[in-house]
Amino acid sequence: TATTEIYTQAFVGSVRCVQETGINAEYMGLLQRKRMISRLMYVARLVAARSNVALPSVCSRSFLTARTYAPRMTNICGQMRRFSAYPSHKVLAMPNLSPTMTKGTISKWYKKEGDSFAPGDVLCDVETDKATVGFEMIENGVLAKIICPVGSKDVPLFAPVAVIVDNAKDVPAFENFKVEEASPAKAAAPAKKEPEKKEEAKPEAKAQAGDRVLVSPSAKKFAADNKVDLALVKGTGPKGRILKEDIQAYMEKSKKVEPEKPVAATPAAPKPVPQKPAALPGLPEFVDIELTNYKRVAAERLTEAKQTVPHFYVSIECEVDELLKLREELNKSSKSKISINDLLVKAAAQACKKVPDANSAWMGTFIRRYKDVDMCVAVQTPNGLIAPIVPRANLKGVEQIAFDTKALIEKSKANKLKPEEFIGGTFTISNAGMFGISQLISIVNPPQACILGVSQVEKMLLVDESKIKTDQPWRIASRLTGTLSCDHRVVDGAVASEWTKEFKKLVENPNLMMLQMNSLEQIF
Repeated sequence: TATTEIYTQAFVGSVRCVQETGINAEYMGLLQRKRMISRLMYVARLVAARSNVALPSVCSRSFLTARTYAPRMTNICGQMRRFSAYPSHKVLAMPNLSPTMTKGTISKWYKKEGDSFAPGDVLCDVETDKATVGFEMIENGVLAKIICPVGSKDVPLFAPVAVIVDNAKDVPAFENFKVEEASPAKAAAPAKKEPEKKEEAKPEAKAQAGDRVLVSPSAKKFAADNKVDLALVKGTGPKGRILKEDIQAYMEKSKKVEPEKPVAATPAAPKPVPQKPAALPGLPEFVDIELTNYKRVAAERLTEAKQTVPHFYVSIECEVDELLKLREELNKSSKSKISINDLLVKAAAQACKKVPDANSAWMGTFIRRYKDVDMCVAVQTPNGLIAPIVPRANLKGVEQIAFDTKALIEKSKANKLKPEEFIGGTFTISNAGMFGISQLISIVNPPQACILGVSQVEKMLLVDESKIKTDQPWRIASRLTGTLSCDHRVVDGAVASEWTKEFKKLVENPNLMMLQMNSLEQIF
């Protein structure tokens, strides 16, 4: 009986110790510990029953029902599953739809609160720095709450945008859902601006989590006499033990900070609301057009490119009579209507294969030379200029290039381009011939090294060397001007001249484009 009592007292002490110090341990470790304790309790109750020993009430409970703390988990889609007073839900974050995207604007919602969606459905349109991209869903669900309504501008990446649930019956519970409840990290962000408070917050967080605070006896007594919270003191002893000197240093530091507290607590003055400038008397009336996110970023990138990229330009005139004849013949049997621009895209791609230095990019510390040509074709849309990509244009026929270009132009004007259809590219061509200009000098699109600007086709009177001794030593020819803008860090004048010479040869003798075949190694 005495042995049983000693065993029981030791067991009860260990149970209470685990109950007090281990209840906030990790979820899985605590679950295994509870199972072990429950089994030991079962054995203890059997021994106590045979020895007629009364066990304390703590031994009559099952630790399998003790409260556990499961961690909050975030999946790879930026959807945060939260454990709160609300029903099971996920918070959708602003997705990263572009490598250079830092914030986005919600331009349209396709679903309303309470509407269900399936994988592949577009929940909303997000205006990025490149284009307007749809936010597609990858699972089934119901839209419970729209946090960012239509017109929400400059929403940071991974900021809460909406709340989704699995069941439609849970939607009413989120009627008064607040953004602060969706993003507690955002509310705590201002604390990072004050480094002194940031250091003091770490021990406090540990104390709240139930971790043991190591402190020497003298420091503990000194803290009690001076009414100092040990959770706010950072220890410098072994294993972070708090010493008496640490408390004294904390008290001196607190005295220095105290006079600044009222100043920091004063509310900040409201920011002045920008007012539109009034029309001056005598000047014509005006209208201020607000910049879209795409136009604002495009303006910043173009300014940066013009200021940081050392540009130089090479122009060349090409006769296109033979090219026009070939286009007419091809359109008789082609399913897709072939334009002059499609033939120029093919000629530029073949010239890049002949002069690969022009099909390169400046990467800061090295130059990247591409094996294939992903041709960017500039397209004017209501939202601005965008350059969708015809991938591997050097390996495609003219008919396939015409088909791909037409589809990309339609998507561009309808704002339905996918990120992979306009991000990247190795070379750009911009044809402004339909606007009737005689020369187009474009700005290089970093990190690409070159961009070709194409003018309109004009009829010109030229000297015919074969008829120089006749009464009519001239001829009428169709010409266009191509201007190659180059990044001098990647391409020098000799390389640019070689490229324009190859481009001119292919345009004036378009049958050569049909003769240039790629080897099986290049194709596969």
